[in-house]
Amino acid sequence: MFFQSIGTAALAALTLASPTLSTQTFVNTGTLSGWSTQNIEDKGSIISVTNVVYNGTSALKMTQVYDSSWTGRFHSEKIKTQVYKLGDEGFYGFAFRLQENWQSTPAQSFNIGQFIADFTNTGCDDWMPSSMVWVIGDQLATRVKYGSICNQQLKEWKNLKTVTPGEWHTIVINANWQSDNTGYYHMWYDGEKVVNATNLPTMIDDSRAFDFHVGIYANGWHDDKGMKGTQSTREIWIDSVGIGTTFADADPTRIQG
Repeated sequence: MFFQSIGTAALAALTLASPTLSTQTFVNTGTLSGWSTQNIEDKGSIISVTNVVYNGTSALKMTQVYDSSWTGRFHSEKIKTQVYKLGDEGFYGFAFRLQENWQSTPAQSFNIGQFIADFTNTGCDDWMPSSMVWVIGDQLATRVKYGSICNQQLKEWKNLKTVTPGEWHTIVINANWQSDNTGYYHMWYDGEKVVNATNLPTMIDDSRAFDFHVGIYANGWHDDKGMKGTQSTREIWIDSVGIGTTFADADPTRIQG
């Protein structure tokens, strides 16, 4: 037999040379179905379109409209629940496109992706976002959150790259979700690594699972208690969303509809 004749050292070398197995735990190619749930507030909407796509035949168009009488938040997001918990690591990616006439407002942010969990039972927060990806002005930004739910700390990376309206861009995040200094957080934008942070805490010291949201959350409208600029309708397209154990699992360029 082959395995009886091969040496122990040679067998070990063959084992080490084997490729890393890939497990893609979620994929969406711009369709309304397949998600765990969604969050659409006030005058927001989410539709599937075929005229503006990144890969394949469809993409998701998320819209939010400013309403000064609305006292809630401004979400239009699709959601995959329970994508990670403390101690996990993984890759998370999506393609996005801002409307062609997107107005850059340097003092107001618009979130395009976030990880979030329900902490209403703690008395210190409700639905708390952890890591987020957002556009402020024409610049890309991201963050991690750590500490405890009652003593939250932030590490932010701003002015990472210019986001061009009317063009598709890609995001891939690779994170090791730890509450101590053994975590890491990497992010690629259009294939270029723009965050390379190691040996840092990357999440709250809590074991509950976090969900993954993509779309538009006009958090600036809520947090700033008003709209800045003159563009009251904001549109974002999302396509080729992936989650998994390797870069290829989350790379939008590899996710075909």
